[in-house]
Amino acid sequence: MGKIGAYLEIIRPINSLMLGLAIIIGALISGGTSVLDQSINLLLAFITGFSLTGASMAINDYFDQEIDEINEPGRPLPSGRMEPVGALILTGLLSVIGIGAAFLVSIRALGLSVLAWILMMCYSAWAKKTGFLGNIIVSVCIGLPFIYGGLLSGNLLTATNFSLIAFLSNTGREITKGIVDVEGDAESGISTVAVSMGEDFAAKFSALFYLGSVFSSLIPVFKNLVSIWYIPFVLITDLGLIHSSYSLVQRTTRENARMVKNRVLYLMLVGLIGFALGGLLK
Repeated sequence: MGKIGAYLEIIRPINSLMLGLAIIIGALISGGTSVLDQSINLLLAFITGFSLTGASMAINDYFDQEIDEINEPGRPLPSGRMEPVGALILTGLLSVIGIGAAFLVSIRALGLSVLAWILMMCYSAWAKKTGFLGNIIVSVCIGLPFIYGGLLSGNLLTATNFSLIAFLSNTGREITKGIVDVEGDAESGISTVAVSMGEDFAAKFSALFYLGSVFSSLIPVFKNLVSIWYIPFVLITDLGLIHSSYSLVQRTTRENARMVKNRVLYLMLVGLIGFALGGLLK
């Protein structure tokens, strides 16, 4: 069970689940319940999102072994619960599954998935060391599932609105993660915002993206793209992001940044529920 647990942990199942669901939600909010007729394609799309996210998490941990020995010694690789070659094999297996599933959907879905895979691999291999550029690459990949969903429904314009919300909130979270990992990143030469500009600046910069996400979440309401069921869930997310922004700026410590980073992940999940209900029950 220990080895199985390590393989499951390294793909960060909550993150992978969220990305898989984001594709389905992207299809629902841009195409309504009519996309449910494409049940096989929706399942394949979920498999693509889940598998490619899991692959990116595994390869990221492979390249981050030295950093994680400082920042996250309990992770599967630095703790010795998993061999590095296991992370590489898992990355390859999940990549084949994810891209193969996209191929079965459509050529455009395949192209988008290959683009996401290339971006994720580039991020782990070298772009992460660039700091903010790496944050942007990750957030683009977080926004792409909604675009993928838009391909399924044929309504890319609506999907782009939700892609923007996800992009902004995740960029804020990536900058927050840089505050948590500032010691290991500085030692490893990774020029995150926290390393290059200081933790206080990073906290304020992160808050700007969180607040940008809050304002962007109002667009679907004013454009009448969602039902009233969107509002309570996104309101919870927005209030949580506002509170997290204030908390991070007021107390910029590694411990508080870690709490904010974790909280924002769950707030994004609540927001996803709002996206789904807003599209399904319109």
